[in-house]
Amino acid sequence: MSARFAGSVLGRVVRSGVGRRRVQTLVVALATLMAVASAVVAGSLVVASSAPFDHAFARAHGAHLTAQIDAGKASAAQAAATAHLPGVAASAGPFPVTVLSPTAQRGGPLPELTVAGRSSPGGPVDRLEVTAGRWPSAGNEIMLPADLPPDVAETGSTLTLPGGGTLTVVGRARSVTGSADAWMTPAGVVALRSAKAPGTAEMLYRFSGSPTKSRLAADRAKVAAALPKSALAGTRSYLDAKYVADREAATFVPFLMAFGALGLGMSVIVVAGVVGGMVGANLRRIGILKAIGCTPAEVVRAYVAQALVPAAAGTVLGVVLGNLIAYPLLGDVQQVYGTTGLSVAWWVDAAVAAGALLVVAVAALVPALRAGRLRTVEAIAVGRAPGTGRGRWAQRFAGRLPLPRAVTLGLGTPFARPVRSASMLAAVLFGTAAATFAIGLAASLNTIGAARDPAARAAVSVMGGGPAPQGQEQAPPQGQGPAQGPGQASPQGPGQAPPQGPGQAPPQGPGQGPGQGPGQGPSPVDGAKVEAAIAAQPGTASYYGVRRTQVTVTGVVGGVDLQLYQHDLRAGAYEIIAGHWITGPGQAVVPTHFLDATGHRIGDTITVLDQGAAVRLRIVGEAFDLENDGMHVHAAASSFAGIEKQGAADEYLVRLKPGVSTASYLSGLNSALKPLGAQATAAADDVSSTIVVLDSLAGLLTLMLVTVAGLGVLNAVVLDTRERVHDLGVCKAIGMSPRQTVAMVLASVAGLGAAGGLAGLPAGVALHHLVLPLMGDAAGTRLTAPMVGVYRVPLVVPLALGGIVIAVLGALLPAGWAAKARTATALRTE
Repeated sequence: MSARFAGSVLGRVVRSGVGRRRVQTLVVALATLMAVASAVVAGSLVVASSAPFDHAFARAHGAHLTAQIDAGKASAAQAAATAHLPGVAASAGPFPVTVLSPTAQRGGPLPELTVAGRSSPGGPVDRLEVTAGRWPSAGNEIMLPADLPPDVAETGSTLTLPGGGTLTVVGRARSVTGSADAWMTPAGVVALRSAKAPGTAEMLYRFSGSPTKSRLAADRAKVAAALPKSALAGTRSYLDAKYVADREAATFVPFLMAFGALGLGMSVIVVAGVVGGMVGANLRRIGILKAIGCTPAEVVRAYVAQALVPAAAGTVLGVVLGNLIAYPLLGDVQQVYGTTGLSVAWWVDAAVAAGALLVVAVAALVPALRAGRLRTVEAIAVGRAPGTGRGRWAQRFAGRLPLPRAVTLGLGTPFARPVRSASMLAAVLFGTAAATFAIGLAASLNTIGAARDPAARAAVSVMGGGPAPQGQEQAPPQGQGPAQGPGQASPQGPGQAPPQGPGQAPPQGPGQGPGQGPGQGPSPVDGAKVEAAIAAQPGTASYYGVRRTQVTVTGVVGGVDLQLYQHDLRAGAYEIIAGHWITGPGQAVVPTHFLDATGHRIGDTITVLDQGAAVRLRIVGEAFDLENDGMHVHAAASSFAGIEKQGAADEYLVRLKPGVSTASYLSGLNSALKPLGAQATAAADDVSSTIVVLDSLAGLLTLMLVTVAGLGVLNAVVLDTRERVHDLGVCKAIGMSPRQTVAMVLASVAGLGAAGGLAGLPAGVALHHLVLPLMGDAAGTRLTAPMVGVYRVPLVVPLALGGIVIAVLGALLPAGWAAKARTATALRTE
């Protein structure tokens, strides 16, 4: 046969196969679309969560490790000597460091700033990006952080220091690793150090080799060992800064990769099943092609092409859908260290598309090779009928069961085509696993959403009235702040209040910490009277007060949120991962990321600094808390002398007795609070936007996977029904009713659906238990057992039956077609 004639014949074979087999074409296209869309989104988020920070870090020669050294325990020479330790590729410092709480002329109080003394923005490590103005040249000049709102303290304005003294703002700068909040000349920093606070020096290091978490921990240990005992006050790894930059996007990656893997597996199974079905149903056609001169290689190419054509269409649509899903998610990681916009990299689309087509080609190649190996005479003679006697033993066994004859005939059908049945079983398994994983994920996210903020357990919130302190806005009504979910807390620069939710009063400015009490001077609301009104109101079960401020913790670079509790401490408890909640003064509970970033463990002691006053707290628990990027400290207000006597708390959270109406309670309480200048509102439970997005994505991707699984069953049942159309005619001729015909077809898939459902259930549970902790790690927290162990009997039983539902739904259309087929027409069909 000439090449031109062969090409023409094969082209017609491919076009005919794709056009006539609409079900198979749709199944392959959807399976490929599902896999490609998931892979594009996952790949784009992996790139987006790494590339901007990595590029900025390399460009600025960022510090792998920022070390704060107690100047009272180690001299400058001892600190500088650590630059020659094995593995140190470059270093900078020591730089003097102090903490300032300035007040802007128009912007009001600024948060506490960790100020480093550097003579220039350059150097071998952590080259600062000056975004406005110039570098300080005099001891009374300061360079503020670039992410501070420009209207807070403009270039050229003056900052007032507590106790007198002023600083002139000369510009803005950015450190890619967050080595400090602000910068001055070394002499200027030394002159401003408080006699009450310990002197601190800062060293910046870059290490050779791959800066993994374990390697950096080892490098930190080398630095600590080279210094006098306890001289290393604290460190900040570049991984901490990268965590803040990557957190939003990285949370989605394990989840999307899981669905991408499910989609890829489904594609392989479905494509192999479809092409295998084409070969099995077209043996005579294959024999005719060979008889007219087609070579085995040409037959193989024809059947692989019949899979690649719909796969190519699915790939194009999958790339488009993946980009549409990815762009809103990429918007959450914009402006990361100077990045103003992110998009899906073209090479991600190209790599995913090429990989998907390659997988489809390989999956189609195995059954296509079978077509190429068939002998011409055998293919023409056998046609599409199953082998003689195949599955007879199953039919005989099923016939002995005490079931209607139509059902037993259907139960034995899958054994006549074991390869096709195995493909159908695998499709149901993957569909059930996807549904199990998605439903478990939704249940876990709902548990996490309920645990993220204990204030949501309160029915009523009482906020102090009166004017807001200068430079601060009045706290918003309950429920108007963005809620936090895993991976959602946005990076905050100095001067940016952390997100507010129920029970989260806005942070107070400098000078309003535990040493002086949150708030500017005495509160306009009498706290004792507010508390008495709450306690006296009929229906009050319990209440607790919350005060919030931003402080500095010794050894921690940057500000830390401090949340203080009074009265019923247990009522304000966060979900505890390890240890226990605060029970009295001198104790602290911190999130997972605080422990990871500082190197502390439960039982260690931290020193909280505010306005030069130092309070030592012992860490007694690890909490599930994502506020302020996990840099948060919870403590009892009684840990700070006189704090409970200094006016009203920022907020009181009230629990009601069972059966008490919230509306009537609010009416009575507000009547008592109105003369005091306070107001009570119903506490609203905000739903995290991250949780909503994850739930929506999981629902969409699961629907697509289950649909593909159902179409895989549909494809197999259509092939079976067409092959057995003559047998159906015989059954109808001897009295089988349409209803019995439907029962027979559905019974042929019910057993496979049950087996696939029972196998897919543990697979989905295992995937859930693998992926959810990875999502927690990406969000910077560990998860508690109730957050992961969400599968209970009421949830497991319906999921186990899900395989039968998928199989039956997939078989309904061909079952209806078989029931409507005319007896005479079926008998004439071969």
